[in-house]
Parts: sequence; C-alpha cells; structure tokens
Amino acid sequence: QVQLVQSGGGLVQAGGSLRLSCAASGRTFSSGALGWFRQAPGKEREFVAAITWSGRRTYYADSVKGRFTASRDSAKNTVYLQMNSLKPEDTAVYYCAAGPTWNTIVIRTSAAYDYWGQGTQVTVSS
Repeated sequence: QVQLVQSGGGLVQAGGSLRLSCAASGRTFSSGALGWFRQAPGKEREFVAAITWSGRRTYYADSVKGRFTASRDSAKNTVYLQMNSLKPEDTAVYYCAAGPTWNTIVIRTSAAYDYWGQGTQVTVSS
C-alpha cells in the first residue's frame, strides 16, 4: 500500500505564502493522480488541485487558479502545493491523497483516491 506523509502547514498572514509537501512511500502508483483537498470546520471536503504522478498534467479548482501551484519531485517521490496570495477563506485542514486514475471529472471527488495523508492545518489570519 501507499503511505502519505504531509508537512508544511502553519500560520500565515493574508497575502503570504506556504508550501505543503506530501511524501509518498510504499507501493506508489506509476500513473494516476495525487490530489489536494481541504476541509474547514462545518464545511464539506473541497477539491483543491491534482497532479499526475508524472507531473505532466495538473488540474485546479477555480477558487485557487492563479494562486496555487502543484508540482512534483520524482526523485523524492514528493508532491508539493505552493500556495501564494493566501486569503482567510483558505484556512482549513489540507489533505493529500493518491489514486490510480486520472480523470478530470472523478479526480475532483474523494472517491477517486485510495490513500490519504494525515492532514495539516493551514491558518490564514486577516
């Protein structure tokens, strides 16, 4: 199976930046998607971004386009989410997830992913 370990969360002022990391180990996928989701208190889990394991394709939620960038380091088997121009509404627990399928419809849903990181808190102060 796949294990996902996240790091990089924290507290930042509005307009600032953070970079989240998601390191994969175990039986990683050679294809499919690495997704980023977030969940704020009282809200449903929300899709943020996805990237193929190859790094050749990315997909973003409209709410983060132009501000967030997903990337990968194949040597480290790690995927990153660079978050710029952060807003208070970005405050949430952020999760990375791994799944075997790349489909721009289903990767927006949690059902497309088999493995999940532990989550990391991102807090953006106003």
